[in-house]
Amino acid sequence: MKAILIANPKGGSGKTTLSTNIAGYLASRGQRVVIMDLDRQKSATQWLTTRPFELPIIDLLQASGEKSAPAEWLVIDSPAGLHGKNLEHALKLVHKVIVPIAPSLFDIQASREFLETLSKEKAVRKGKIFVGVVGMRMSPHTRAATTLEQFISKLDLPVLAYLRETQVYVNAAFEGKTLFDLPHSLAERELEQWAYLLNWLEHSH
Repeated sequence: MKAILIANPKGGSGKTTLSTNIAGYLASRGQRVVIMDLDRQKSATQWLTTRPFELPIIDLLQASGEKSAPAEWLVIDSPAGLHGKNLEHALKLVHKVIVPIAPSLFDIQASREFLETLSKEKAVRKGKIFVGVVGMRMSPHTRAATTLEQFISKLDLPVLAYLRETQVYVNAAFEGKTLFDLPHSLAERELEQWAYLLNWLEHSH
């Protein structure tokens, strides 16, 4: 089973949006996908309860260890404040980490410290875990977005996507959907922004 961790210790960075949409993409490709929802607010869990039954199935992995059907992909939506032993434990489960970063000074500061911590983890240093970053809620021509782009561009990490600020994600989530469940015409612009991220997800070693 391939496993991916969506992580940033800062709350509100876009982890659940990224987690559910990645799961939605993989499910739309016919993959068996489970989400492990470690976030205290359980937003992904609530989202799954509203997901229409006719859409590609995404299962919830019970943190209690309850047995479920074998899956090809595990997507972990991590809690805010992930660090120390909890971070180490999560990293033992995965082969890829995606770090969403929102455009604010506080998010950038928290992300810088988190990425430094990640870079010191043995599995990351040895190339057993691959780390990529995603700029979230990007509004063109704003100081915050420009500052975030400058910060990300200086990182020695793949920039997987810059996802624009849009109600498409919000409206889809209300219906238990992802970009990949919508008519192409409604999500065309967003899907273009996901192209590199999805390629990295499935094809980078």
